[in-house]
Amino acid sequence: MLRAKVGTAALDITMIYKIAGLGIIVAILNIVLSQAKREEQAHMLSLAGVVIVLVWLVQMIADLFSDVETVFKLWQ
Repeated sequence: MLRAKVGTAALDITMIYKIAGLGIIVAILNIVLSQAKREEQAHMLSLAGVVIVLVWLVQMIADLFSDVETVFKLWQ
């Protein structure tokens, strides 16, 4: 498995798979809802998928900032 570092906050290829999997599920459900003439629910589903991915990305960026802060604390 590809890993950027060893530890609990390791960024590996599984995060890309999670995002792609969620995108595929949202796309399939969006098609089903659109064909059932439920466009509003399809839009809400798409919006929910985007929000979930953004939450994941914010968590990853927070981990990155804490790692950068840890690195600069080592230099002091």
